[in-house]
Amino acid sequence: MLAVTVIALGKLKEKYLRDACDEYIKRLGTLCKLKIFELDPVKLGDNASQAEIDKALQKEAKEILAKIPQNAKVVAMCIEGKQMPSEKLSKFFETTAVSGHGEIVFIIGSSFGLDESVKKRADVRLSMSEMTFPHQLARVMLLEQIYRAFMISNSSKYHK
Repeated sequence: MLAVTVIALGKLKEKYLRDACDEYIKRLGTLCKLKIFELDPVKLGDNASQAEIDKALQKEAKEILAKIPQNAKVVAMCIEGKQMPSEKLSKFFETTAVSGHGEIVFIIGSSFGLDESVKKRADVRLSMSEMTFPHQLARVMLLEQIYRAFMISNSSKYHK
């Protein structure tokens, strides 16, 4: 069974978002070995300088990189990444599962994004959209797409 890990900076604050994530976590329980790591983002003031932001991203990167298993396929969620239809994500899961990689790791950065070192470690840079979404909502959307990818592979009617 394929292992899927989501590393996310920040905790889900709103109950309705936690409930949505919990629903997809429950659904994914029979399809993969799902792990979610919530890391604390570095707190920055409203008027943080670019140097302060860069330093915070580097500190977050150390924590993120420490959570990634050696042989995992890594997907960095970032605005400059490529967009991918659900069918292609499903194929990516299938290809990864048969290629000797037992785990896919998705990384959702803080509101300032991800440090370049995390992006360089990634096998894929993925963007959900050219639109901007709150990081908490992005986690729900990512879990839904992971679930959809498994449903496509299983020829389920969930994906129309």
